[in-house]
Amino acid sequence: MQRNITKLRLNAQLLTRSLSRTISVQNEPVLSFKKGSSERAELERALESLRKETVTVPVVVGGKEYFCDNFTHQPCPYDHQHKVAKVHLADEVLLKSAIDNALEAREKWDMTPVKERTNIFLKAADLLAGPWRSKILAASMMGQAKTVMQAEIDATCELIDFLRFNSKFAIEMDQIQPTDTDDATNHVIYRGLEGFVAAITPFNFTAISTNLATAPAIMGCVTLWKPTTSATLASWVAYQALLQSGLPDGVIQWVPTESKFMGSVCMQSPHLAALNFTGSTATFKHLWKSIADNVDKYRTFPRIVGETGGKNFHFVHNSAEIESVVGATIRSAFEFQGQKCSACSRMYVPKSKAEEIKRRLVEETNKIEVGAADKFSTFVSAVIDEPAFNRIVRYIDDANRRKNITCLVGGEYSKHTGYFVQPSIYEAHDPRDPMMTEEIFGPVLTIYVYDDSEAEKFLDICNTASVYALTGSIFSQDKAFMELARKKLRHACGNVYLNDKSTGSVVNQQPFGGARLSGTNDKAGSPQYMARWSSPLAVKTAIGDRKTWRYPYMD
Repeated sequence: MQRNITKLRLNAQLLTRSLSRTISVQNEPVLSFKKGSSERAELERALESLRKETVTVPVVVGGKEYFCDNFTHQPCPYDHQHKVAKVHLADEVLLKSAIDNALEAREKWDMTPVKERTNIFLKAADLLAGPWRSKILAASMMGQAKTVMQAEIDATCELIDFLRFNSKFAIEMDQIQPTDTDDATNHVIYRGLEGFVAAITPFNFTAISTNLATAPAIMGCVTLWKPTTSATLASWVAYQALLQSGLPDGVIQWVPTESKFMGSVCMQSPHLAALNFTGSTATFKHLWKSIADNVDKYRTFPRIVGETGGKNFHFVHNSAEIESVVGATIRSAFEFQGQKCSACSRMYVPKSKAEEIKRRLVEETNKIEVGAADKFSTFVSAVIDEPAFNRIVRYIDDANRRKNITCLVGGEYSKHTGYFVQPSIYEAHDPRDPMMTEEIFGPVLTIYVYDDSEAEKFLDICNTASVYALTGSIFSQDKAFMELARKKLRHACGNVYLNDKSTGSVVNQQPFGGARLSGTNDKAGSPQYMARWSSPLAVKTAIGDRKTWRYPYMD
């Protein structure tokens, strides 16, 4: 009997171990693209090739490409006469077909061992790190107006990190197993979700766009990937890399489409298992309400994961080191034209340091070169499209008219050749001015100067001034104040940075996400995020007989 029990335990342990093998991965190094470097030469060739063409992007359902009557063009933001892509759009019929095809592929994909699944995504990471690096960089630079460094950090390094670390997390999750007892062995099987995941992705990060579709797939889910039409091209390159690496047909359906069809088809499908979203707060609210309205139709309660807006702060104490404050704020506020959900857009400055900080910020902002993203000296390029340009301009025009806010630098714009907004800094005289509380999502920073003696009061104002809670930075060399600020701002952000800029989270270093109206804070780039895409099955195997129903105390 003891021999049989030992054998059962050994078999259970071997089953658990056979499910997974840990892998060693590291964050992808950021290349420099210095003059004369091989990576710069390759990128320049890729950019030159892309300038001469408009890439046709089809719908892909079940591995088959569809070229639809309804299509749109993705313009180059800094040269809107040039169309970088012609994007075909799925209609309701094609979307329903994509759902049906995904459901057909689901069981086989879910039953595929995690090691086999992850090998596909690891191959794609190697492809993007190597021969396809310049291809996806050029697509991001011309399609989203990212400078070379912003494209490198996003479309290669962060995307590669997501694919590699998410694969590692998935493999290691299989090793998280429950305790055995004298009369049973126990293990957990991490299944994919039953149904399909709707991945609705943003324009500003190719890495996030790809992660929203691939993270669930790594865990055994099937997904419908709806890229935003204003930034389709780079995501299309990432999708092609996945197919090139052996992604089976039907696991990820590529469905550019109009937003209304996602609501009328995907949100109403009884097979919706989850929504994975990054975008505006208003859109996320609308989708959440749609899911609530349709809850009686679903076979399961859909999981809702989302990251939306931010009104991110830099809070400066009078003990802060000024040059670090200035350098970090310029990068946080203006890199990628402030179109990062983590970008600094409000700043609290002590009166004793205010004039020096403002002067240095204006000096450095005036040094910024604004221009085409494919020019290597450019630091700020165009915003993504005309609707974004118009929204930002409304805030600038309003601020330029009002007397209770002062423009320190910038406040100008033009859409003659591209959607250019000059890096702008304003000083508000009311800490709850709209420029200090509302998300603008452009290269606009607003400063409020507080009395040094009221630092604690303004920590409370910083905490309550915005509906968002995504990122924030505290600049101080005073340990007591830093401790107080961290306590007061504990729930003001999901990622807090101490004496650093509020942007730049790295996969597996600073898991990213915020709460309040910034999203569900599920922390992309962490094992916790991957767990959201699993439906665990607990398995108990009895040891010994179960012949009697009587308990010993009854005898």
